[in-house]
Amino acid sequence: MSQDPKSKLASNGTDFTKTSHHDTYDFSKPEQFDLEDTAVLITGASKGAGRKAPKVLSLKLDVADQSSVEKAAKDLDAAFGRLDILLNNAGYLEKFNNVADSDPVDWWRVYEINVKGVYLCARSFIPILLKGGLKTVLNTSSIGVHVVMPGASGCQTGKLAVVRFSEFLNTEYGEQGLLSYSFHPGGVPTERALGMPEAMHELLGDTPELAGDSMVWLTAEKRDWLAGRYVNVEWDMKEFLEKKDKIVRGDLLKVRLDVGLE
Repeated sequence: MSQDPKSKLASNGTDFTKTSHHDTYDFSKPEQFDLEDTAVLITGASKGAGRKAPKVLSLKLDVADQSSVEKAAKDLDAAFGRLDILLNNAGYLEKFNNVADSDPVDWWRVYEINVKGVYLCARSFIPILLKGGLKTVLNTSSIGVHVVMPGASGCQTGKLAVVRFSEFLNTEYGEQGLLSYSFHPGGVPTERALGMPEAMHELLGDTPELAGDSMVWLTAEKRDWLAGRYVNVEWDMKEFLEKKDKIVRGDLLKVRLDVGLE
């Protein structure tokens, strides 16, 4: 089996739309939306991918610490009294090593941030989300959940858990209007991503604006048909929208066991 990163990703959804993007483009430009009264919380917004946004309330929190997250939720509720969108973006990437050569503390840190952090933030902020508005939870996952790459057992399984957790949120709170789904933010050369093996750096050709603008486009309108699904921001959003009926009819873009039944 080829170990080339591009060949591993070729059959894992990258070509779901005929057109792919690595930088922002007109269809998904955020200027077309009026989001002045939208309350958004982005964890991990101090660094990484996304456009810079005006600071209204800066919350210092450790997403892996229950008391820290609960305090942040109380502070946000006191300041705004509402929340439209929760974007769980804080993340951690372990040093790539095969399991027997890995550092247990470093490996488990992935789950502390990428899984427990998403859980704690959802737990504390969902009650505020359910007060009204867009009631949307967007969880950062990765295209890596659809491949098995030696040395990446922590980050790939952790982000896979996030995909399934997004489905659980819809199952438990969908009847109250909550919408939750996960997304791949593209291959952005952040400090964290550049910690991957050098052979994988060729996959880091996307701009931060692609992720930021795509997230605005996805969440500016509540798209209930995305519930529990996985979205790749490199997809052309116009073509993606045109596939809505096909996606819903086939219940596509979810993690499922294929047993080969016709």
